Amino acid sequence: MTSPAKTRVAIVFGGRSTEHAISCVSAGSILAALDTDEYEIVPVGITRAGRWVLTTGDGSQLAITDRQLPEITDRSGSAVVLPADPTGNGIMVLDPADGPAAALAGVDVVFPALHGAYGEDGTIQGLLEMAGIPYVGAGVFASAAAMDKEFTKKLATVEGIPTGPYAVLRPGVSLSDADKERLGLPVFVKPSRAGSSYGITKVSDWADLDAAVATAREIDPKVLIEAAIVGREVECGVIEGEAGGGPEASLLAEVRVVTDHEFYDFDAKYLDNSCEYDIPAWLSEQVTRQVQDYACRTFTALDCAGLARVDFFVTDDDQIYLNEINTMPGFTPTSMFPRMWAAAGLEYPKLVDRLIRTALSRGTGLR
Repeated sequence: MTSPAKTRVAIVFGGRSTEHAISCVSAGSILAALDTDEYEIVPVGITRAGRWVLTTGDGSQLAITDRQLPEITDRSGSAVVLPADPTGNGIMVLDPADGPAAALAGVDVVFPALHGAYGEDGTIQGLLEMAGIPYVGAGVFASAAAMDKEFTKKLATVEGIPTGPYAVLRPGVSLSDADKERLGLPVFVKPSRAGSSYGITKVSDWADLDAAVATAREIDPKVLIEAAIVGREVECGVIEGEAGGGPEASLLAEVRVVTDHEFYDFDAKYLDNSCEYDIPAWLSEQVTRQVQDYACRTFTALDCAGLARVDFFVTDDDQIYLNEINTMPGFTPTSMFPRMWAAAGLEYPKLVDRLIRTALSRGTGLR
């Protein structure tokens, strides 16, 4: 009796953004979770320069070890390319001697475990749409809109979801005195299109603003300046409902920075073990339901698909403000998205499997 064919899933990770290393760690966790009896795994890394390579998928090479971050290099494997041609043969290995060869034809689905620019922002989603290959997560528009914090806020505001005061500085623009008075101090200065807390500075004196803006512009020429909201940091996972159902919200998590980090920055998240988490968050039932409702409405407002993590601030008087949405949230062992769903009864391997199955059933094109 012939065994049923395995689903061939390409895990794509690394990439050109500042979040390269975290993408590698996410991919290592996803690779470890996949059932090899069900899936044939194609691990594809992208170097910081943008070169695609077929890697071994060795999890030990995709972990943070002694504060050393993983990285995909040209030495990580053979070069590959994905032609934007739906009639082609999928991912192709580039052999310097013989030219392209369709060695990996028939990839059924892609899990783009990419964070930040050139991955979470609609770029690879557009390539996969052109190639006609189903993929996990949001489509082109939702990925781009969620990546850009300015447009996330604008779309959420139209749907009646509260956001805090902010200002946008496009290239060559400085913060006006009127905006300084409106926002007050302190403020958070951040790249408009980045994640993992890269490039963020808390400013408590306007004399420090220019340096903070320069730091953010090293990542993105468009900068967001947000009034600080005193409150608890609460997160909610959202996944696409099964059989065409509406989005579903996870249990909530509260993040608490417990050491000398001034806010939830990169080192606190990934290197220093500086945070504690409450799952479920200690909130009233009414506030919990409101956060979950806002999370699902944000997911719908941006036309998301697959999954997202939606972050909020909750003040002492239970006012709720949207912070941001991530359409490909971290999948590291300590990441909130899988931990929230595990607490709700959907363990990591089943979560990954559901996301892949959802992508396969959704397909590509207008839907």
